[in-house]
Amino acid sequence: MSTPYIPCLDLGSYINGTETERKKFSDELGRAFNDSGFVTITNHGLSQDLIDKLYENIKAAFALPLDVKKKYEKPELAGQRGYTSAGKETAKSAKTPDLKEFWQIGQEVTDGDPVKNDYPDNEVLEELPEFNKVTNGIYKKLEENGTHLLRAIATYLELPINYFDKHVHNGNSILRGIHYFPIENPETIPDDAVRAGAHEDINLITLLIGASADGLEVLTRSNEWLPIKAHHTDIVVNVGDMLQRLTNNKLKSTTHRVVNPPRELMKTSRFSVPFFLHPRSDMDLTSLPSTIDAEHPKVYSDMTAGEYLDERLREIGLKK
Repeated sequence: MSTPYIPCLDLGSYINGTETERKKFSDELGRAFNDSGFVTITNHGLSQDLIDKLYENIKAAFALPLDVKKKYEKPELAGQRGYTSAGKETAKSAKTPDLKEFWQIGQEVTDGDPVKNDYPDNEVLEELPEFNKVTNGIYKKLEENGTHLLRAIATYLELPINYFDKHVHNGNSILRGIHYFPIENPETIPDDAVRAGAHEDINLITLLIGASADGLEVLTRSNEWLPIKAHHTDIVVNVGDMLQRLTNNKLKSTTHRVVNPPRELMKTSRFSVPFFLHPRSDMDLTSLPSTIDAEHPKVYSDMTAGEYLDERLREIGLKK
């Protein structure tokens, strides 16, 4: 049984490298996404100071009283902006909701693009003056990194390098701050209750800033759960369902979960901040002709990114 290939790649070598270095990065990224579905990224331009400020604000937001947080919960937005309380999201096919609460920040269009009318405004967290500025700064930096990663993926797929650019410019991406709250009475929760049930992400790719504690596990191609340990400064990147559909399973969406901590750590919190890179809703996810042949017949029906997102939000319980 081979060890899953989860490389640590230097994003700076792609952004600022020679053509040879860029090709090497693209090949290694594609190989990892074919194998484990995960990579870790260094030299991504997010300073330790900015990451520290992010986690400081995320922790402060979730430390607010529940009645204050509930002011920012808008069920009509299906969890796509502001606060979402515990018990609202359930992994696809699971019966018990995840043990978490979260806050979502979306796209802020500033260049006059009419797509602005498609997006709700972000909730402004009045109690924390720095919160929106810090999270928006992180959002823009991860969006920029994601664009570079998609260019590397396009090269790997033998597409024009800018294939994804127009689809992700002012895309429907989400920055999600997650609080996996302390499990105060482990004996009172259902046996199948976990911090995040096994699932695949909906989007093209996910960029996750290293979490505050262990717990993330990925299901390998040999059907074994492998813990992912990333330094607080690293970014973990994985393939989502939309990229899987587009590539007819050439790049596989990665099944992952967040397990409950050992009993002695159950009364502690875990925080993480994933960036779900979504395209604009009108992107056609019809599988690329180059990924379909006699050995790899077309698997998925044709639909847009918006249609697929809508379908999945209903499946995980955020949309009625």
